[in-house]
Amino acid sequence: MKRRRVGAVMTGDVVRAYGGTPAAELGRWMAEFGINGVPVVDADDKVIGVVSATDLERARRAGDSSPGRCAQALMSAPARTVRADDSVVRAARLMTSYGIERLPVVDEEARLVGMLTRRDVLRLFARSDEEIRDEVVDEIVVRMMWLGPRSIDVAVRDGVVTLAGCLDSSGQAAVLVRMTRQTDGVTAVVSRLTHRYEGRYTGPEETAGRGDPLP
Repeated sequence: MKRRRVGAVMTGDVVRAYGGTPAAELGRWMAEFGINGVPVVDADDKVIGVVSATDLERARRAGDSSPGRCAQALMSAPARTVRADDSVVRAARLMTSYGIERLPVVDEEARLVGMLTRRDVLRLFARSDEEIRDEVVDEIVVRMMWLGPRSIDVAVRDGVVTLAGCLDSSGQAAVLVRMTRQTDGVTAVVSRLTHRYEGRYTGPEETAGRGDPLP
């Protein structure tokens, strides 16, 4: 199944601040570049925090917005970050969990390599129903589960996938629903699947999960 990675959709050219960057400079960058947050890095370009527009506004209201006020004093730390090889789905869930609009992207050494915004995520998930259906049928039903392309009725409307058909086991039905739910652009899955018997699925997808290659 095709899973989009953060590195494929992130912005690589990132405005960054250092601990001593003045608040006035941060505010100017946010206005100039139309952003609402700036990552703060150390001398090795490792992310140590993030200053958001909310942080600046909070400081202003407290009377701490003088030009001498610096990024290290204003930033939220530690910063929530993702890796370039993380899935976009994981990053989106992280944004939702913590109510944040952007995530610094770091490498194995925690050095800043990019920025992922909620706008990037929404742009990726703006897929047509036809694209989603094609991926569910071709990648999951046929390639991952070795079923015929017409063995399962797959309907998609506004990102909601409805699955219908009869499978061998309850476990097989559960795996199909789970993988469909993980597909980029899917907002919900409605299962109208039936099965012939109760039992764990031991088909190709589960075998592949234990390290055996798929054909």
